[in-house]
Amino acid sequence: MENKEQVGKKQIALNIVSGKSKHKIGFGAGSIDLNNISPVIIDRGVATIDIGAMHAKSKPERRIRFSANREDVPNGRQVWIVWVAVDRDESGQYYAGATASEMWIDEEARRGWKILADHVNRMDAALKRKFMLDELGAEEKKLLKDLLVSHNEEWWDRSPEELKQALDV
Repeated sequence: MENKEQVGKKQIALNIVSGKSKHKIGFGAGSIDLNNISPVIIDRGVATIDIGAMHAKSKPERRIRFSANREDVPNGRQVWIVWVAVDRDESGQYYAGATASEMWIDEEARRGWKILADHVNRMDAALKRKFMLDELGAEEKKLLKDLLVSHNEEWWDRSPEELKQALDV
C-alpha cells in the first residue's frame, strides 16, 4: 500500500511549541507557546538546563519508573526541576517567572516519586510570570542563581526584584 498525503485535509497535530497559529477559535485554539520556558535540573550539587525535562526525559528521569507514592522510593535522592520563563519588554529580555518542583529518584532500584500534576501546574505558574521558589534550600537557590547569571547576566539584571530576593542567600 502506498502512503499518500491527502490534499486539502488538515493534519491533526498537537501544537504546543509554536505560537504561529492564526486561529483564534476552533481548530488549534488553546495551544500553549512553550518557546519561552526552559527546565533547569538541580541534581547532585549541579544546576543544568535540560530540555528533555519538557517531556519527563531529563537525564535523571531516564529509565526510572515513577510512582505517586513517596514510600515507594525510601532510598531516593532529591532532584529539583525549576521552570524558568523568559519574557521581553522595551529594555530587553529578562527572567519573568520561575517555579520549582521536586522529585525523588533511586537509580539503583530504578524507581522515582513525583506528582506530575504538580510539575504541570508549576510550569503553568512560571508561564504566568509567578515565582515559587520557597521550597528550594540555600544550596539549590545559589546554584540556580549562579546558572541564571552565568547564562545571561543582562537578563538577570533586568529581572524583577522578586526573583532576586527569592534567590538571595
